[in-house]
This record gives sequence, structure tokens and C-alpha cells, in this order.
Amino acid sequence: MAEKQSDGAVTMRWMELVTALVIVAVGLVVVIDSHRVGASWGDDGPQSGYFPNMIGWVLAAAGGWVAATTLFQWRKLAGRVFVSFADLKPVLTMLVPTIVYVALIWPLGIYLASALYIAGFMIFQGKYKILPAAIVSIGVPVAIFLLFEIWFLVPLPKGPIERLLGF
Repeated sequence: MAEKQSDGAVTMRWMELVTALVIVAVGLVVVIDSHRVGASWGDDGPQSGYFPNMIGWVLAAAGGWVAATTLFQWRKLAGRVFVSFADLKPVLTMLVPTIVYVALIWPLGIYLASALYIAGFMIFQGKYKILPAAIVSIGVPVAIFLLFEIWFLVPLPKGPIERLLGF
């Protein structure tokens, strides 16, 4: 549903243009990398980058088409709101902690970062008391450790604290 632009809103035309250009960039990255591994037809059939190369070109072309269409309809899309900042706030309250969690996996390791992430969400978003949050935020990484490291023998990323503890 098209709304008129209000203060504190992201417009439809900018979101469409930025998204289209990101898709073009992803397609070009796929094309470049597929040429690195071989994107032609070899003596024994297609090389490993042949089909990814084709997909990359399709992605880049689709993104280019959307970008061109958006620019062609630039005036028509003026004033249409993609999302207001008030509507974006709940999304950001989930997205920002998730980005922080992913960033903390490398320096802290996946188990400690996961415990902090789960505890933070339970306490601040779910309004749980500290004891249930502590039980779950410790129990889940322990269960994941047992499942992956012990049962499946698949090591997950460790941080310095986890290495210090011998995990």
C-alpha cells in the first residue's frame, strides 16, 4: 500500500535502487569468482565455475533491469514510503543484537557469544528473570557443544576464553 512520505521514512525508490545495485554487485562477484575457478567448457565438460557464471550474469542483469526501471519511474515513485522509522525500530531491535552476536563469534567463540546473545534476548526482549535466562543461555550452548563437538565430532569456532577452558 502506497503511503505519502512522512518525516523519518525510507522511500520506496531509494530502497529499490539500492537493493537492485546490491544484486548487481553480488552477481558480478559471482561472475568474477567463477572465472577464477574456470567458467568455460573444458575437454571433459563444464568447468566448476560454468554454471555459477551463468547465474551471476542472470543476477547482474536482473538487478540492472530493476535499477533501470526504478530510475525510469523515479518521479512516479516519489513520496511512496517503504518503511517509516517507527516501523523499522522493532526490526532493528532484532537485527542489531544479531549483528553484534555474529561479530562476537570470532573474538569470543560461538559458545560464549551464544550464551550472551540468548541471555540478552531473554532479559531485554523477553523480560525474563535472570535465573531462567541463565539456565537457558548456559544450557543451549552446552547442548550444542555436546551435539556438535562430542557426538558429531564437528568443531565450531572457539574464542580465547573457550580455548583457555580447554574446549
